[in-house]
Amino acid sequence: MAKLSTARDFRSYGPPTARNRWEYANAGIYIVAAVLLFGGFLAQQSPTGFDGRSGLAVIIIGLFLIAAVNAHDLIAHLTGFDFSLPLIEFDAQLALVEIAVPIVLFVGDILTAVAVIFLLAQMERGHYNWSLEKHAVNLLIAGPVFWLLGSVHDLCQVYERSNGLLQLLQKSVQIPFLMGSLLFLVGGIFNRYEIFGQIHHHSFKLVGENWVWLSLFGSLLFLIGGLMNVVKVFKMQQMDRGGLESLRGGALDRLIREREGRVPLILEGSRRRDQSSEESMPASTAPMPTHPSVGGGNGGAKSKPYKDVLVGGGGGV
Repeated sequence: MAKLSTARDFRSYGPPTARNRWEYANAGIYIVAAVLLFGGFLAQQSPTGFDGRSGLAVIIIGLFLIAAVNAHDLIAHLTGFDFSLPLIEFDAQLALVEIAVPIVLFVGDILTAVAVIFLLAQMERGHYNWSLEKHAVNLLIAGPVFWLLGSVHDLCQVYERSNGLLQLLQKSVQIPFLMGSLLFLVGGIFNRYEIFGQIHHHSFKLVGENWVWLSLFGSLLFLIGGLMNVVKVFKMQQMDRGGLESLRGGALDRLIREREGRVPLILEGSRRRDQSSEESMPASTAPMPTHPSVGGGNGGAKSKPYKDVLVGGGGGV
């Protein structure tokens, strides 16, 4: 599962000119990944004779796509406050939700994907391997544990400025993710009991029926949460920044001061570049035009103003 869009006003999923499109793309990729998960587990319930390798391969692709979405969420959150990690001491929720949740969920995605890869490797070899089976069964429990931990962290988000509709949409995303993670965890526990409780292990019988069914419904909940996330993203993009959550505890003021502190340096660098370009330009040596002398005979005499010429001419008459 994934953290997906936060209800903060400083999220940045891409360049300023295409930020909204990147956020929609992030939500869309997660929906595709959830569909792949659902289809992969559904393929495990196919008629007799199908070994399930194709279904496991589809599940692996879906898990890696979800991991990519979590990584994108983390980068979007960090970019929103300029990767200024010292702001964490002012806003604890920044560390517990915007940073910790994508990291924890990313670890859960990778662990679950590795577990399914171990299962697929045994199916490809065509024989049972106790070491790989043991690691796969344990990882199918460890991965959902990280998912469940991240879901609980995500539910700890505190709202101060968001309206009731946005909070309701946020919960409609978080609660399906929490329930889906719980189903995956219970399925992994049942799978361990079912696999290790068998006396004889058979080829291509490496996953328990309980794990497949519970993971199938968990994937469906992930898909529902992803669809609600698209609605939430649409609503947030229609709102002004004043209706979203911002940094708390003085973190916003410090971020503004840090950004303002970079502006004089940028202006100083621009001024120096302009000054150096002016000095490199060649100086103009063209003479200034001079008006001809009005006094008449002496060409070297200083020219008189027009008014003095008239007065002098009038006195001689």
